[in-house]
Amino acid sequence: MQAEKPFVYIVDDDDAVRESLSFQLESAGLAVRAFASGVAFLGAAPTLAPGCVVLDVRMPEVDGPTVQQRLSDLKLPLPVVMITGHGELPLAVRAMKAGAIDFIEKPFAEDTLLASIALAHERIVATTSANEEKERAVTRLDVLSPRERDVLVGLVAGRQNKVIAYDLGISQRTVEVHRAHIMDKTQARSLSELVRLAIAAGLPLG
Repeated sequence: MQAEKPFVYIVDDDDAVRESLSFQLESAGLAVRAFASGVAFLGAAPTLAPGCVVLDVRMPEVDGPTVQQRLSDLKLPLPVVMITGHGELPLAVRAMKAGAIDFIEKPFAEDTLLASIALAHERIVATTSANEEKERAVTRLDVLSPRERDVLVGLVAGRQNKVIAYDLGISQRTVEVHRAHIMDKTQARSLSELVRLAIAAGLPLG
């Protein structure tokens, strides 16, 4: 079965730039879709497959940094490579601080852009793996009762059984019973594995 081509979304109001980039990136084996404005792209973004966004800084109506911020707010798997004109370094630095993979000054070499796109796709894969790990951890912890979750929070915070018992107003023996049930239900083989599960699931560790 042939692997699916990585997606790249070009967002630039310059017709010539869009056409040139589309040709270059398709020739490099990427699946490309181009948008003539930030408004058009944001309208489609929630329905798009994960992919890299090659985003121009200066555009009418909605500029590149604003598009980037809205993508971040929506938490979409669409990492940004910003392309900039001369004299736009402050905007580009702001974009990097906001999480852009790279900023590339026009005119740029094709290899430079392809390297940045590859980094963006690596981030997508890493983020997807982390999300899948969190989902598995949450599923394993969802079997716990509310009281068992209270005990779990104490355990992963490093508290002793007697301290957890005092905090929850129950006996130390009851904490020990809950602890055994937690280990059994989550199929955790050790306290360290239980801590890793809790961290992956996003449980409070304080």
